[in-house]
Amino acid sequence: MSVLKIITAKLGSMTSADRQIGEFIVERPDEMLAMSSAALAEATGRSQSSVVKFSQKLGYAGYQELKLAVSKAKAQEWQVPPGMIHSTIEVGDGYLTILQKLIASKVMSMQQTVAANDELTIGRALEALDGARRIFMAGVGASSLVARDFSYKLLKIGRVVIHDSDSHVQIANVSTLDARDVLFALSYSGTSHETLKIARLGRQRGATVITLTGLTPNPLSELADIRLHTVADEERVRSSAITSRDAQLTLTDLLFILLVQRQPSAQEFIHASEDAVSVLKL
Repeated sequence: MSVLKIITAKLGSMTSADRQIGEFIVERPDEMLAMSSAALAEATGRSQSSVVKFSQKLGYAGYQELKLAVSKAKAQEWQVPPGMIHSTIEVGDGYLTILQKLIASKVMSMQQTVAANDELTIGRALEALDGARRIFMAGVGASSLVARDFSYKLLKIGRVVIHDSDSHVQIANVSTLDARDVLFALSYSGTSHETLKIARLGRQRGATVITLTGLTPNPLSELADIRLHTVADEERVRSSAITSRDAQLTLTDLLFILLVQRQPSAQEFIHASEDAVSVLKL
């Protein structure tokens, strides 16, 4: 059961203070996701400690965990657009059915991923990336492909980005990190052995660690200073991290666009890159 349904079910037995907080979350979850605990306390006329205690009464360690649960609940409410099919692709499905199911799975994954990350957390990741001396990318398998794509985009706007598909090279590179750098680690499961080792080393070196994982609690996100999440249902398509890859690409593309938006010289860098490549297109 989603946290929004749990709160709704418990409203009748809550104290007056808890009920006001609970009703605000249930009725205005999108606003809540953009608020700090202090802002929610002010909006409901309660203290910040009341908001934290409310979160703990629901079984969460704190307010941030409650926000993550609300994000997940909101993501799960999203429905496939009319005319599209969202279900497991079967061996006997025809071409059109497979096409509709695949597109529906991709669209749902991207929509849910956006819903699972609040603007405050995206902003923190953006600040860290924007202020980094160097950005190191870590990821294996399909996550490595997304890391490569993100690194190429960041290089186009003049950022210093280091990425290699070989995890041995990744961990060697990360050994040079310090507090001025950012490590961006991707793993949908959050349990990839190599990426975990790289993230631990990055943390030891004092770098800011940003992780991009699935919503399920996992050891990689526990190492993070900033936690980003993707939502994907791989069982729906049963093939090669298709939806998780698209979810990761959606979030990294969002971060890239936001960086371009805040960097005055970004368009100049992009045009210079296009001009350089144009000489190869004879």
